[in-house]
Formats: sequence, C-alpha cells, structure tokens
Amino acid sequence: MSVNQAVPMSGAHLDWPEAMAAALCDALSGADEAATFTALGAATTTLLGPGLLTINAYAKASSEVVRLWSSDPQSYPVGGRKSKGDTPWTRQVLHRGEVYVGEGDAALAEVFDDVATIRGLGLTAVVNVPVCQHGRCVGTFNFLAARHAWTPVEVTTLRLLAQLAMPAVVAARGGVVEA
Repeated sequence: MSVNQAVPMSGAHLDWPEAMAAALCDALSGADEAATFTALGAATTTLLGPGLLTINAYAKASSEVVRLWSSDPQSYPVGGRKSKGDTPWTRQVLHRGEVYVGEGDAALAEVFDDVATIRGLGLTAVVNVPVCQHGRCVGTFNFLAARHAWTPVEVTTLRLLAQLAMPAVVAARGGVVEA
C-alpha cells in the first residue's frame, strides 16, 4: 500500500477517546523525544490493543535502522541496530515509503530475521509504517500484535500515529534528513 494511496473507509471511522487525544496533543506540543514516543505508545495501545511497538530511525547511507523507542525494551532494547539489505521489504518501506502489512507466520518469516523472537512473544501480524519527511523515509513505526488481520481503519490509525512521531524521529536523528 502506498503512503499516498487512499484507504476506503466504507463507513468505518477512527474512534479516538477524547482524554487520550488531549493527552497526546499535550505530550506532542512540548515534550522531548522519549516522552513523545511514550505518549504515542500509550495512544497505540489505547486505540489498537496490546502489542509491540518500536520506533526506529533510518539512515539511508548505511542502510541501517536504529531503535529509538520500544514498548518491550527487554526483547527489543532501545539502541538496537539492524542492517537492512536490498530486499522487497526494504525497497517498499524504506525506499518507496510504502506501508507494509504482514499477516500470519509466513509473512513474518519472509521479512524478519528475528521471527523466532516475534513468535515467542505470540505476535502474528505487523504493520510497518515509514516515517517520512519531505518524501524521504527517516524512520519506521512498527506495530506487531496477536491477530489474524488488520482492518483498513487500523492501518490508517497507525499511519497517522507514525506521522505524529516524525518530528521526534527527525530530532533524534540530529535533524539530518539524507538526500
């Protein structure tokens, strides 16, 4: 799915509890990067239920992602790094800025070298959202959960949350956006 592709809503809507939306706005208006990521993590859990959220910076020059925040720092610690070679997932998410939706064990095994850890956490589906600034991917917002499928509304919700993370991701990268 392209970042610019519209997702038909077919009567569904985003249901953001007022208190959560207000707390998120307050956090985003002046918080540092860690507080912003924590507020986005809380919003993600409130809106989509339990799961694993990681927020990464992407360095195009080294083809590496660096974990900036994790809802499970024991399994996925902040500062963890992954080199991303030339794969269909890398081209889709990091180069073209398109969302990746993976549902089921086969989809996870195809794209993640740490699928054993993911399985061990009982997670069965993922949405990887590129965090983009000026049309360039600067990071990823990754949510995994124990479910069979994602709805269009859930994917749209994650896309919106990912873009709310963009200023903090850019700040954590030192404000550098690679050409």
